[in-house]
Amino acid sequence: MNKKTTNIDNKEAVIFIKGLKKSFGSLTVLNGIDIEIFKGENLAVLGRSGSGKSVLIKIISGLLKPDSGIVKVFGQEVDKIDPKELRELRSKIGFSFQNSALYDSMTVKENLAFPLTRNKRELNKNEVNLAIEEVLNEVGLSQTINQMPSELSGGQRKRIGIARTLIMKPEIMLYDEPTSGLDPITSIEINNLITKVQKQYNTSSIIITHDLTCAKNTANRVAILMEGKFLTTGKFKDVFSSKEEYIKTFYDYNFINDDETIEK
Repeated sequence: MNKKTTNIDNKEAVIFIKGLKKSFGSLTVLNGIDIEIFKGENLAVLGRSGSGKSVLIKIISGLLKPDSGIVKVFGQEVDKIDPKELRELRSKIGFSFQNSALYDSMTVKENLAFPLTRNKRELNKNEVNLAIEEVLNEVGLSQTINQMPSELSGGQRKRIGIARTLIMKPEIMLYDEPTSGLDPITSIEINNLITKVQKQYNTSSIIITHDLTCAKNTANRVAILMEGKFLTTGKFKDVFSSKEEYIKTFYDYNFINDDETIEK
């Protein structure tokens, strides 16, 4: 699926980060992060394992507190708001976990119903069932409604995990390694789904990945995280046309045996 034709508002930053720092003991993970993510934009954050990519989105969602710096989501400083405001803010954020985070003891239907019955208690049973049917259709897995997670493939679990997030109609999506551990064909399906979600739901997204094919096919901009800072940000073709050794090595590792080109 070719991405483009998205409605990005470069005047409205839904996420604003300035001077973000985070350490764990003597280990500095983030050391001065500056970035803005605009309404309707997909940003891919690339970097080696352990470079702080997942820490970044945990701070954005309020799961971790920064040591210093400013992190604003929809104009609210995440680490400064009270618990009630944080819960309300999180209701606008969808978090797609690397392992899908489905409840093994629940069917697909029960997994999807859980966030609705917990957070939108005004909905009746018919409304919940309709929402489940709608979101399963969106991810192309209507036939799995009564299956258990153990009966699903890795790609299906990823898609159901995304569906469980979409059922709350979030304005921001945070994807943590969405194609990790998947075969190339299933990875393409997930990439296409991420693009579909952006267009159909007009979400703003951060896609944490070390998969350049994922970044190339889903992101409007990419940001390279190295030694706790963004080495560079920009369109895929601009970033990976750089002669910077780290960027060149990162690109070659992904595409050295591929016919991919940088054009994007």
